[in-house]
Amino acid sequence: MKNSISTNTAPAAIGPYSQAIVSGPTVYVSGQLPIDPSTGQMPQKASEQARQSLTNIANILSAAGSSLDKVLRVGIFMTDLADFQEVNEIYATFFSGAFPARSTVQVAALPRGAKIEIEAIAEL
Repeated sequence: MKNSISTNTAPAAIGPYSQAIVSGPTVYVSGQLPIDPSTGQMPQKASEQARQSLTNIANILSAAGSSLDKVLRVGIFMTDLADFQEVNEIYATFFSGAFPARSTVQVAALPRGAKIEIEAIAEL
């Protein structure tokens, strides 16, 4: 059985998908663009986009009854790996202890001209 998670503390889905799905003891968070849900705006710098995407993920996890401490895996999609170091610096401020497993890939483009999109899988 799966349950859809939705919160207004993260941007609404821009397509036919859920912000997250809970299945059993696991939360699957869809890729989060760096959109501030209160303004609908996106910061310009890659580091600030990473901060907003991770904040959105934290808010969705909270709505699901989980947290960043329970994240098992993260996927990061970037349009320019030249921003890798500044994104890593922000990323490291969101996690402590054993960091989640992670992949980071460069992509040709992301929705709405974003520089970054981040997805996560966590335990409840």
